Amino acid sequence: MHDRRRSRRRGRRGGGHAASAPRSLAGDAWQDLRSSPLFVISAVIIVVLIAMAVVPGLFTSRDPQDCDLALSRQAPSAGAWFGYDLQGCDLYTRTVYGARASILVGVLTTVGVAVVGSVVGMLAGYHGGRLDAVLSRVTDMFFAVPMLLGAIIVLATFPSTVDTPAWQTIGKVVLALGLLGWTTVARLMRSTVIQVKQADFVNAARGLGAGSRRILLRHVVPNAMAPVIVYATIVLGVFVVLEATLSFLGIGLQAPVISWGIAISEARTYVRQSPHMLLFPSVFLSATVLAFIMLGDAVRDAFDPKLR
Repeated sequence: MHDRRRSRRRGRRGGGHAASAPRSLAGDAWQDLRSSPLFVISAVIIVVLIAMAVVPGLFTSRDPQDCDLALSRQAPSAGAWFGYDLQGCDLYTRTVYGARASILVGVLTTVGVAVVGSVVGMLAGYHGGRLDAVLSRVTDMFFAVPMLLGAIIVLATFPSTVDTPAWQTIGKVVLALGLLGWTTVARLMRSTVIQVKQADFVNAARGLGAGSRRILLRHVVPNAMAPVIVYATIVLGVFVVLEATLSFLGIGLQAPVISWGIAISEARTYVRQSPHMLLFPSVFLSATVLAFIMLGDAVRDAFDPKLR
């Protein structure tokens, strides 16, 4: 498969394109992504999920808070595709609206850890010396704590209740996950920056009199971001799962926030009697994680220098 990819790339660069200007790494990667079935399939799933999170009204006209206890745990039917949950709420509507909180936690946490980890790794890798030693030891200290365990401790120390505003509940979960999630990004960025800063084009820029800040921002960082981008696409799905796990344990998101984790937690007692309550939120959660993992694999292949 790798030989076919190499041949396809050489074919695109040769022939009628010989006189055209060479593409950048990002441009070449995007060209490969557009022709990757893995990327197309995962991108379509993610776009649909994001649309559900941003504009749930496109998928359902029902109010997720419109519940009737008389319909509690009723099975799927023509009028209720996914059936009803414990409170008698339409489970399809709750599943659609649940995408918002779950994906929001994943996106915000991923952005946070990418920014913090990239800055720490960039400073440690580029400047080296005592700063590298200090930042590396701090990173190791945070890395030594299991992420899920650390998030449980943080959220148990600062719990949310049903009276806590939704934005505060979501913010606590994001901070709890982000507090320990940035270390892998920092390590990736540091190792890549150390390699890039020794490249010939960086030495040439330094020889032409470019300052450290210009070299770092114009030459080193843009060429060191590929591993971080690949990792971010994969870890976003991981953060969605961790949010669902924390909510399942009862210390993550809290009602009245709607999320897949809360729906799964409510359904665990009725798995035998009402399996639909567990099935549909779990399917959407699994599809989300799988889509981001597939996207990460496609992006990794597109940026992999061994395939070029």
